[in-house]
Amino acid sequence: MATSLAAQLAQVAANSKSTLNVKAQKAAHSKSLIWEPRVAASQSYQSLYTTCYQGFEELCQLDARFARFRSTIFNEESQDQDRTQLAKAENEELDRQVDAFLRLVGARLRLMPAIKAIEWLIRRFRIHEENTAALLKTFLPFHTIPAFATLLSILPPRLPHEFRFLDPYVRSQTSPPRPVLVHEAVHHPQFLTVVSEYTLESCRMQYQHPALITFWGSLVTEAVSGILDRTKSGRAAVQAANDQALLHRLGPIFAESLVMKKVPTLQIASYMALSIFISKGNLEDVAVTAFMEQTVHGWTNDTIRPGLVCLAIMAQHRSAKQMSGKVTKALLKVPEIGQLLVEIGQERRVDKLANGLCLALIDRFTKKGDSRGLPTIMVVLGSRILKDKQIAVIFKSLLLTALKLDDNNDEDGALRRELGSALISLSQISGPSGDIIQSVIQEVDFDIEELEMKLDLSFRSRTLPGTTKENADTTNGVNETRAPKDLGASIDELSKHKGSLSSCLLPQPKEIFDEFSHLFFSIVSEQAQDSALLEKFAASPKLHPQTALKDCTYCSFFVRIWCGPYPALARVAALDMVKNRLKAQTEIKTDMQALIPYCVSALGDPSKRVRQAAAGLMTVLANTYSASTPDGTTWGVDSLYGTSSKLTTVSSELAAKLIHLQVLPAIEECIMDPEHITVILGAFIATGKYHKKPDPSIEKKDHMSQSARSSLLSFFASHTVSTHLLLVKDRLLKFLNEARGVSGTSRTKVLLPALQWWADLSKEEVTKRCASEQLEKATLDSRFADIIVPNDVAGLEYVFEFLQNPAKRNRDGLVEAMFSRIRKMWPALKDEVKFMVAERLLELSQEETPADNDAAFVPGEAADLLRNVPLTTDILSSFLDSIKTGTKMITEPPPNKRRRTSSTEGNRGLVTQTSAELSQALRRITFVLQLVENSDPVTHPELLDGLFTALSELQHFRTVVGSELGYLQNLILRSLLAMMPAYKADKNLKISASGGYGDLLANCIQKSSSPVVQNAALLLIASFATTAPSLVLHSVMPIFTFMGTSVLRQSDDYSAHVVAQTVKEVIPPLIASLRQGKKSPVAGASEILISFTTAYEHIPAHRRTDLFLALVETLGPSEFLYALASMLVDRYGPSDALLQFVVDLLSHFSLQVQLETLVKLLDLIADLFRPKPDISFVLLGISEDGDKDVEQTAFRQLSAFPTFLSSKSLREQISALADQDDMEASEVRGLYSSLLENVLLLADTVKGNKNLHTRCGAALSNLLNLLSIGEFIKAVENLLDRPNMGLRHKVLRALEVRVDKESNTDQDSRTALLAFLPQLTAAIRESPDIRYKHTAVTCVDKIAEKYGKKDIEAVVAAASTIAGEHCLGQDEKRLRVMALLCLTSLVDVLQDAVVPVLPIAIPRAVAYLGDSLQGDEPDEQLHSACYGLMSSLAEHLPYMLSTYVDRILQISNISAEAKLSDETKESRHSCLQFLAKKLEAKEIFSSLARNWESAMSAGFNAMDEYLDILGLAIDKHSKANIAKNATLLSSILVKILDLRRLKHEKEGENEAAQRRIIAIEKSLNEKALKMIYKLNDAAFRPVFVQIVEWAGTGLPKSDHTGRALRQFSVYGFLETFFDNLKSIVTNYATYIVDDVIKILPSMNPKNREQKRLWARVISTLAKCFEHDQDGFWQAPAHFGAVTPVLMKQFLHAPTVDVQEDLIPAVVDLAAATTNSQAHQKELNSALLGHLRSENRAVRLAAVKCEQALTDRLGEEWLSMLHEMLPRISELQEDDDEEVERETHRWIVKIETALGESLDAMLQ
Repeated sequence: MATSLAAQLAQVAANSKSTLNVKAQKAAHSKSLIWEPRVAASQSYQSLYTTCYQGFEELCQLDARFARFRSTIFNEESQDQDRTQLAKAENEELDRQVDAFLRLVGARLRLMPAIKAIEWLIRRFRIHEENTAALLKTFLPFHTIPAFATLLSILPPRLPHEFRFLDPYVRSQTSPPRPVLVHEAVHHPQFLTVVSEYTLESCRMQYQHPALITFWGSLVTEAVSGILDRTKSGRAAVQAANDQALLHRLGPIFAESLVMKKVPTLQIASYMALSIFISKGNLEDVAVTAFMEQTVHGWTNDTIRPGLVCLAIMAQHRSAKQMSGKVTKALLKVPEIGQLLVEIGQERRVDKLANGLCLALIDRFTKKGDSRGLPTIMVVLGSRILKDKQIAVIFKSLLLTALKLDDNNDEDGALRRELGSALISLSQISGPSGDIIQSVIQEVDFDIEELEMKLDLSFRSRTLPGTTKENADTTNGVNETRAPKDLGASIDELSKHKGSLSSCLLPQPKEIFDEFSHLFFSIVSEQAQDSALLEKFAASPKLHPQTALKDCTYCSFFVRIWCGPYPALARVAALDMVKNRLKAQTEIKTDMQALIPYCVSALGDPSKRVRQAAAGLMTVLANTYSASTPDGTTWGVDSLYGTSSKLTTVSSELAAKLIHLQVLPAIEECIMDPEHITVILGAFIATGKYHKKPDPSIEKKDHMSQSARSSLLSFFASHTVSTHLLLVKDRLLKFLNEARGVSGTSRTKVLLPALQWWADLSKEEVTKRCASEQLEKATLDSRFADIIVPNDVAGLEYVFEFLQNPAKRNRDGLVEAMFSRIRKMWPALKDEVKFMVAERLLELSQEETPADNDAAFVPGEAADLLRNVPLTTDILSSFLDSIKTGTKMITEPPPNKRRRTSSTEGNRGLVTQTSAELSQALRRITFVLQLVENSDPVTHPELLDGLFTALSELQHFRTVVGSELGYLQNLILRSLLAMMPAYKADKNLKISASGGYGDLLANCIQKSSSPVVQNAALLLIASFATTAPSLVLHSVMPIFTFMGTSVLRQSDDYSAHVVAQTVKEVIPPLIASLRQGKKSPVAGASEILISFTTAYEHIPAHRRTDLFLALVETLGPSEFLYALASMLVDRYGPSDALLQFVVDLLSHFSLQVQLETLVKLLDLIADLFRPKPDISFVLLGISEDGDKDVEQTAFRQLSAFPTFLSSKSLREQISALADQDDMEASEVRGLYSSLLENVLLLADTVKGNKNLHTRCGAALSNLLNLLSIGEFIKAVENLLDRPNMGLRHKVLRALEVRVDKESNTDQDSRTALLAFLPQLTAAIRESPDIRYKHTAVTCVDKIAEKYGKKDIEAVVAAASTIAGEHCLGQDEKRLRVMALLCLTSLVDVLQDAVVPVLPIAIPRAVAYLGDSLQGDEPDEQLHSACYGLMSSLAEHLPYMLSTYVDRILQISNISAEAKLSDETKESRHSCLQFLAKKLEAKEIFSSLARNWESAMSAGFNAMDEYLDILGLAIDKHSKANIAKNATLLSSILVKILDLRRLKHEKEGENEAAQRRIIAIEKSLNEKALKMIYKLNDAAFRPVFVQIVEWAGTGLPKSDHTGRALRQFSVYGFLETFFDNLKSIVTNYATYIVDDVIKILPSMNPKNREQKRLWARVISTLAKCFEHDQDGFWQAPAHFGAVTPVLMKQFLHAPTVDVQEDLIPAVVDLAAATTNSQAHQKELNSALLGHLRSENRAVRLAAVKCEQALTDRLGEEWLSMLHEMLPRISELQEDDDEEVERETHRWIVKIETALGESLDAMLQ
């Protein structure tokens, strides 16, 4: 039972979230999202609430929905809410509040206010434990941010089941990667369900946010894809079951998410996931359709497009059938659904969706009479989003639907009207879709013509007999809705109508053509049921059938039908009616040739059946010519087109030949191809060749004569002109325009009246007639315009007459057609006709018309035509001449004006010209110049003079206009530029030298601000410079000056090309001319260089290098590069950008050129300081009387020079030549040597100017780094041999600098410099120049320091020289210093190898060390140098200094007291430290022992350094060495401990000295302790005894002060000794007990030294008592000896402050003897005795001592309370108030210690 209970209790404890464990509570409270655990653990809920509430307030400002939580989980009372104390219902409500808040705050988890608010919920309500799932679901969309990892770190160990996969990341406190979440969703779908439910619930509450939707959408999409991949199975049944299972799981989720209209982003995310599901899941059509219906049910305007994409994907995975009714209805509501599908179809397949939609829409036609889907179907069929088969099926469905429509299902005919229009439109579309539709029309197994007839009947108005004009509209509607009348009765009724039909082709007023035609259509439509109706109709008296061959009524009626915009079936019937009528005549003697044009027109009909009927009629017509010979009468010759129009006829024989020999042989081809009749007739009229070889009985020739062809042309032209039917005119003109003419008769001549008739029609009338006959205006306009043939002047004149007539210009289509015709004819025009046409077009193009007027179209077309046809040189020349004439008219005042005014007045009068004239002239000039430019000027080189004339005229004209006319100038210049290749290629073309063209171009450049003009003019000058240089060379300098302020500053590539060409072409001849003169080319070209340098800052950065490179290369880099560089630096100063530019420019040239440039540049700078400067003043713009400062100029140049020398490119090129020994390398070394010499000489020249000299130094520094050291030595060897000692010294200094920069690992450098070392030592020995020696020593120093170890012998030889008389032995101080420094380096390098030199060097160095302190001012440099050598020796060869240590220490003592710099002091300290560390222990300690007096006599600074050395020596030497030298060390300690006494004897009381002594003694004690730590007891105890004995002996007895001072120092050491070594050395107190017993009683309080000694002795005892752990003071011998003496010291209380030293000592003694009751009692008795003292101070001291003992020992001390009580009672009534007060304090302490009151005991 106990075991079971224990298990239950353990389970309860495991599940419990509350604990009484304080540590556990603190750990739980430390769980935080923001703070470290240790910080969080220390926070109170109040401070936490204050911080977190600020975050909550910020959230409320961002979103007002947070405000409702202010009264719940964020109210102030929540600080005291503990959810473990809440009821279940309260906790559930709290959970709801937390869940709602977390959903709302999820959108802002990246903001700190949100984290703060959640922090409050975690810390106060522990939601990370109680609401873990909700918290994790809130944070999951942000699983990559650091806050998520922090959240994981505070979660409880047991996570909710669905989040167990996060356990590894909780342990590692890292964020899970996205693939982990996807894997969990794939393999554990319940996780996907949890996330989906959370997302949907958030959306229901309107708490969703983009991160949540994105996370859910992507997770679901990837999870669905993964699940489908994972559950794939080869067994169909298993696969189907898996798909169904997933469908049941995801179906409810998609069902809700798809219809959340308020959350469009969720819908779009659902579309994405659903698309994957449908695509990869093998779902049945029912499921797919359900999803499609759910999609369209829920979509909104925001989601239609993505919804359509989703629908398209789903449709692709269902069978190809029509959409369901719900989907179709929804799609119909989408605006422009067809266009949307087409747009989506460009990106993905939508064919099944579009196909299904179209089929469903077609189904609605018959079932619901709904035609709203027709536009959609038309858009879909007209695009390429469907497959060919689908297009065919849909169109066939439309046709079948059209056949099914009748008055029963389309009562008002509206649906048939719309469907008919749609079918017609679809049948006319082009492209692949149109081809498919045409194939369907041809393949259908029903009569398409019948369908057309049927639909035509529906949308054409019906006006039957009995319908008056007034109620026609009303009747139409009624007739359409009721059953048709009996057609036979209608024929009878119309036959009796009082109206008549026109007897010709012209419509007549009040004719009944419409009624008859509609009746005819109805009869044709019903012909299948009753064929007798047509016969009855044909017999109608209104048609005059009996007189059809004489009267035109019958035939003209049917001609108007087959040539009109009527259904094909009606057109066929009309042709058949005429054919049948002709066949019905037994004998025809009338010539029916007037029907031939109309038969020809019918043969061009697009309907094949119409062409077949026309072929039949043509055959019947042919038979009329073969059956009988016409009687000479021609049908319709006077009446076909009315009485006012007479036809041109041909002979019956000619008509028969036309039909029999040309038309009938090709009649089958005409039936097949509507264009064939045009081809055969056009070719026949043009050539007269028959289609096939004729029967000789009919025609002997194989072609028709010209006269016959001319008659045929006139015959067809007559009908074309006369017929009222536009369709006929169009089809006749179609083949007539194929023939230019016959014989001398052009088609223009016979057809011009037709063009005139067409041109005379108004725009409205044309529109009306084209609409009524359903013809395209543009086609007709082109057809009529094609009447004009090339070189027909009359026709062209009419064209221009028409174009110039403002009233006709609203016919824009015809105008455009005429211009198009002229353009087409242009190549065929003769030159004179071209000239005439061009002149007329130019005039047209320059007409002024308002922009909003229709007439404005004509000038634009004329101009466009001129721009697009090739113009001859004569035309262009004429146009240019017209410019000259026009400008003269504007710029020159009238003659009478000139006579009456002066030139000034005349110029003023120029401005008075009207702006209209100016603008007209400008427009004409502009247009002509554009034409010239567009006409490929290179093919018209003869225009050069004319263009220059025009350019000259523009210079005058610009003064009138007040503008630069830059565009016009540019046009001319570009044209001239284009001509230049022709002049270069053809030497026969000459340019006149007398034209002043160069000056004219210079004028253009200088006076124009247009970069374009300047560029063009410069390019032209560049071309002239090679073609005709004499024209431009004299104008070059001003041009380059101007370039610097203009074109050089442009940033475009073209300007760069212009400048490059100008430089390339112009400068070479210019330089050649300068070389022929006496002037220096550099000086002569300075103006060019000034132009370019002036423009430098304005030249775009990316162009500068290429531009200046081209300039220098063209000028010649050897001569001009230095000049350009110096001028740039002088103008802009040595800025970083400029210097980098110059360096880059230099790097483009060879090494020799660069060095030559630098040499010349230095020479240029040196030239500034010569008495008579030469080229420098010219290039740098300095004049003798000018204000330009020469030194400033030189400073700029010298500031730039170091940068030039440090160029990376220059270094690399020089390095490449280092290993070569050819002429090139020799030349480079020579140039380098010259450069070095020049730098050194220039530095000497400017040494008076510090700035210039500094710049020279920088240049020298960079110059030295150019060559490797070996190459450098080779280059300067000849300079070192020069007799000029100054130059040699400078070169050696340069070598010194160079050596300093060399790497010590460079093999080549080491070899070269060590080889050079003998030359340097020779220089030291032989040179009388101290400076030269100094520099040589420096060089030796640096070489030895870097490479000395590699050649010991050479360096030792150098060291001997330096240490000898020639160097170190010299009197010159700087040389001595340098020699010492060099020897220091040599000692470091050579070490033992330098020993042979030291016997000479060390004595001198020690002597110089002492000498350096002599005199009024110490020589610190020499002093430091000597110490440096000593330091080096002490470090490497300390044994060499053994005999000199005492002297060094003596001098160091003096040096310590001298006023030297910190650097000098540091050198001394360094030397002494090396001595202390490196010398043998005995040597250093002996020297120190011998030199203490010296240090003491020198001063306190010397003593401080002495102690430092002593301490360092003790630190660095081993214990054994210290033990061996313990005696020496003890003697040193004793000497130093006597310092206080000795100083007092000499100086008496001195506060400053006392402070220094205290510091020294403190330092000594520290050093003594270091020594003691290295000694054992056996070694130290004798020393200790010696020191204690020494303190009391050796002085006269009468010298009490001296003894007290010595003992004071010793007891200071003892106090430190006992305090630091503690209990280890307590037994050493044995040696001081006797001394203490002597000292304490003999203390004279009036003696200051004895009083201080008394205090220090007691303090020393106190330290000894304090650290007694071995019972030393409990020994009666020790205790008994000290205690009486110590307790008697209370008697000194009146004169000494015993509280500071004595009382603590007694307390420590009592604490040290607590184990001995006797010792305690003895101490207490002594104190009680003092309590009875008569002296209040003694009593007071005793009371305070008792207090201290009570505090320290407590009850142990109060064990003797019974002895104290009587005395306490007495003290309570003491005479002294202070004693009484302290007694009461003592009583309180006793009561506190005992815990009871003493009142009862004291009574």
